[in-house]
Amino acid sequence: MKAEPLLLTRQLASGPARLAAWCHAATGWRAVLAAFGAGSLSVLAMAPFFLSPILFLTLPVLIWLLAPAAAVASQSVAQRWHRRFWPGWWFGFGYFLFGLFWIGEAFLVEAEHFLWALPFAVTLLPAGLAIFFGLATAAAGAVSRPGLPRVLALALALSAAEWLRGHILTGFPWNTLGYALTMPLVLMQSAAVIGIYGLTLVTVLVFAGPGVMLAAGDTIIGRLGSPWRSALAMAAVPLAVMLTFGTVRLALMPSKFVANVRLRIVQPSIPQREKQLPEFQRRIFFDHIDLSKRRPDGVPDDMAGVTHVVWPEAAMPFRPLQSPEAMSYIDDMLPADKYLLAGALRTALNAGTAPDIRNSLLVFGSSGFATAIYDKIHLVPFGEYLPVRPLLDRIGLQEITRQRGGFGVGTGPRPLLRVPGLPPVSPLICYEAIFPAALVQGTERPGLFVNITNDGWFGNTTGPRQHLHQARLRAVEEGVPLVRAANNGISAMIAPSGRVIGQLALNVRGSFDVELPEAVTPPPYARFGDLIFALAWCAVAVLLARRLRIAPSSP
Repeated sequence: MKAEPLLLTRQLASGPARLAAWCHAATGWRAVLAAFGAGSLSVLAMAPFFLSPILFLTLPVLIWLLAPAAAVASQSVAQRWHRRFWPGWWFGFGYFLFGLFWIGEAFLVEAEHFLWALPFAVTLLPAGLAIFFGLATAAAGAVSRPGLPRVLALALALSAAEWLRGHILTGFPWNTLGYALTMPLVLMQSAAVIGIYGLTLVTVLVFAGPGVMLAAGDTIIGRLGSPWRSALAMAAVPLAVMLTFGTVRLALMPSKFVANVRLRIVQPSIPQREKQLPEFQRRIFFDHIDLSKRRPDGVPDDMAGVTHVVWPEAAMPFRPLQSPEAMSYIDDMLPADKYLLAGALRTALNAGTAPDIRNSLLVFGSSGFATAIYDKIHLVPFGEYLPVRPLLDRIGLQEITRQRGGFGVGTGPRPLLRVPGLPPVSPLICYEAIFPAALVQGTERPGLFVNITNDGWFGNTTGPRQHLHQARLRAVEEGVPLVRAANNGISAMIAPSGRVIGQLALNVRGSFDVELPEAVTPPPYARFGDLIFALAWCAVAVLLARRLRIAPSSP
């Protein structure tokens, strides 16, 4: 009987051990292909696939590609750093290349102007973002002890690198690794405690730990355990805790709705190329009005029973505040005590400088005048403004929005909009919804996030689906409902639990009516932000230090 567990242990360890040996021996193009392939496959753990178990293979491969200590002992510091950096860079390049390929769709909207830049956009951005992964493996590879110590080191290094990626040079935290542990909905609830960067720390531990520990014959608690039990515990215990917490949290969060509020979310599904052309602007404007005055089934109702209408980003691709005709039509559309929240362009007059054009969210009442205004404060580099403009202007580059001079940036911190009938509104335009801990910037807590966006730039790809999923996480982290109006989709109403209450699929023209969920008591992440992640990170660092001080548990 005792031979059976021993046989099982050997069978469990033999596969990972063989793959680990191959990775350790791989050099040249084999090592590059293995790292690039592992990173490329890791994208399947993200929306809309959520095939997270693929990381049980790909993250251990990344660790095994870091050469064993004996292989680099005679090399200089620079050589060791170089050897540890490139596996992470190639892994990251594959991950971001296939995770962000949809950016190339934007360059096809006006292919006659921007097609030449497409190869550079879809390769240079992933190449730059991959540097963060390369730095992570360069740091993690400094831990020479195989097994659990290297798992802990990679978890620390990658989670720190992902946090830096979300903050350096305005940040771009798209497809942060922690999103691998955000589906199904019960797993998503842990974001309310540790946020997406904390989930990244857990993701590496859960998915890299079992294979690496089996291959090394390592255990969690030294000789008191066994490799296969330790490997199972490494994945099962965190997942069990997350599932239990999520189940309880969802059970204690029945949806409650704000009284006397009913929203109509409009999704016109206008082709992006048409939005760029002046001759279509009038038709686009009236299309929004027509959808606003019809029920979701298409029957005209003049907004009966609806209190607020939400249009997407750049629903008015002109400056309505300078168009008396447009203001008059908005006045005619809105019955008394009804309000429109809409994306539009506007001219901002700046003291001492020339006026600039802003990408804005405007609130209109039945008077036809704008009662509240928000100008986007986190602009998209190269899309809405050019970094180092004087240099890039000289070589002929321009923003992909074709806005001469780029958009002007709004004044922070992000204000709360006061819209009659609604709780305080925190406005978010486009990718402003992907930045954790940056949605609420004042002392007062919002009761609603309004995220307007135009994902028509990115076609029928994974991009719009990933964008929606990341917005869902912000609702969970903050405990605040989020309404999302998108030009081509995916428009949705998201409860503080992350539940999708109403939705329009990609490239569907129409609208939907929905009640407004109430915000919940601020969860830990809403109160403490990334402090909890920092504490968890320090705890893992202490565990790694203690592990390195004791003798190896295996030869």
